[in-house]
Amino acid sequence: MLEEKNMELQDIVSKYPPRQIMLLPIIIIILALISLGATYFATGSPVKLGVEFTGGTLVTVPSEASQEEVAAEFEGYPLVDIRDIGNRYMMQFGPMSDAEYTELAKLANEKFVSPEIRHMGPIYSKELQEQVVKYIPLSFILMAIVVFLVFRELVVSLLVVICALADILIAAASMNLTGVQLSLGTVAALLMLIGYSVDTDLLLSMRVLKRKGAVDEKIIGAMGTGLTMAGTTIAAVISLIIISNFLYLIVPSFTRMDVIADMSTVLIFGLAADIFNTWVTNAQGLRWYLGRPKKAARGQKR
Repeated sequence: MLEEKNMELQDIVSKYPPRQIMLLPIIIIILALISLGATYFATGSPVKLGVEFTGGTLVTVPSEASQEEVAAEFEGYPLVDIRDIGNRYMMQFGPMSDAEYTELAKLANEKFVSPEIRHMGPIYSKELQEQVVKYIPLSFILMAIVVFLVFRELVVSLLVVICALADILIAAASMNLTGVQLSLGTVAALLMLIGYSVDTDLLLSMRVLKRKGAVDEKIIGAMGTGLTMAGTTIAAVISLIIISNFLYLIVPSFTRMDVIADMSTVLIFGLAADIFNTWVTNAQGLRWYLGRPKKAARGQKR
């Protein structure tokens, strides 16, 4: 069984030349950029922004009526989105004047029992946008510096950074496809993906550069460990998806855990992207780099 598994991994790693295999991740990254670009031209942002970043009001009401009936109660207000979260509806309203907000809150309290109302001002939202724009690029810069200090190899460091960036681009594009908005929770998920991506890429690069043996054999050895790691992480995230989306169907007193559901959706797409980018993009990049005439002898010695 172990020999068969090694043979399968051998086929994945070394069946085709690195330059030929690298065309596939390039195509996927281009498709992700097209998705993000289309959303940017349509909305002014690469991903759809949640209320934390746009400003507005979130109103959550208990109701057994249909989604259309609940939305009709708030006709005349800037209703942006409405979601069924298990015996409750969460509605997102765009920016409005203080007078409109007061009328909205009064209407919600008159029509529904104990509604939850949360208002986010545009000034605070603008500050959050500025922080995201500042700190996500900063995290990539610091990551690149640390990786370069560890390996002292420019190409190896660039591969790690490119793979992490590709993971984020694919995860962000998946948000557009699944309707998940950028919120404080999904920003946290994207930052977690950066850390996870660097971890798996460092595992691969350390095994390939620091151990002795043929490059392909070292990649296969690292892949066995990495895929086991990824499998346990994905299993945990799938559990979160099931609990956050469907627990209320079993226990009616619970509601859909919207923030956790959105975070786990981003994570599952990001983890799938990381498997691909680590064991295809980075692995084939290392095969190409260490297989060059000047590096071939060095790769065999290690």
